[in-house]
Amino acid sequence: MTTVTSLRPGTIENRVAAVTLSVVIPLKDEAASLPQLHAELTAALAELELPGGYELIFVDDGSRDGSMVTLQEFFQRDRCVQVIQFRRNFGKSAALSAGFAAATGEYVITLDADLQDVPAEMGKLLAPVMADEADLVSGWKTPRSDPITKTLPSAIFNRVVRAATGIKLHDFNCGFKAYRREVVEEVRLYGELHRYIPVLAHFRGFRVAETAVLHRPRAYGRSKFGLERYFRGFFDLLTVLFLNHYTRRPLHLFGWLGLLAFGTGFLIDAYLAVLKLGFGEPIGHRPLLTFGVLLMVIGALFVVFGLLGEMIAYQTRLILGDDGGRVDYSVRTVLRRDRAADG
Repeated sequence: MTTVTSLRPGTIENRVAAVTLSVVIPLKDEAASLPQLHAELTAALAELELPGGYELIFVDDGSRDGSMVTLQEFFQRDRCVQVIQFRRNFGKSAALSAGFAAATGEYVITLDADLQDVPAEMGKLLAPVMADEADLVSGWKTPRSDPITKTLPSAIFNRVVRAATGIKLHDFNCGFKAYRREVVEEVRLYGELHRYIPVLAHFRGFRVAETAVLHRPRAYGRSKFGLERYFRGFFDLLTVLFLNHYTRRPLHLFGWLGLLAFGTGFLIDAYLAVLKLGFGEPIGHRPLLTFGVLLMVIGALFVVFGLLGEMIAYQTRLILGDDGGRVDYSVRTVLRRDRAADG
């Protein structure tokens, strides 16, 4: 039986696992790569001999090259295939969110559809998770088969993220990952936060590990890479750090900034007051007086902003709940079989 369902982030919660492994493959304009990818996935999964079976969840993120036609063919001839098609391009985070919401596996693997990830490596990623040695295992593409225009910015990006988060991974942005079910249930993605899934999982207390995986040159299509993604990534990093450290206690950030500014301004003006009262020096014309007063005003405003942030965060949690009820994508088509009806 084929069913059409509405997918929302978080609907996977409290669902009984139907299969051992869900493989989520986000894609955009990868029609040429899909036949080989499907064949390699099927062969690799057969070798794993998963006791509860598996499912392949392809998420078409607004392709315009006929990818959906190929995915429909997969669905017709492979009972393990599910397909989710977006109305337009919503981005990789949205595609992963939709795939996670549809997944019924006890474990989840994600990989890109461009054939640069090698499906035969899935066992290496999955083994530590199944052995309860890690909750998330991220791939480390080495040696990486990309031009220096991609590898150099990526190396800088990864070094900055390691320094900012304290998480010792070589490749945060690798799409080839294995997860325990609980990780995809709890980690919420929007915007372009897919780059920071290991960071988000780590901040929630999950065990994050890394293993080296093979990496191939792109065989078909063109890369979606652009230098602008690293500028966006910097702002996303600030977002991740703020959301995980201060989203529930914004006053702890704005309050410290406010106290620092107010305290500095107070010391400056106290020094000027001593000059005026103790030594009779005129201070009305000194720019330092204006600067001190300005710092004290800014400091007070920071504290007020922090209190307002606390009020807004509190009311939002009361009204909307933890995830805010957000759905950051729109689904056009879902091809999915009813496993209970299939028997």
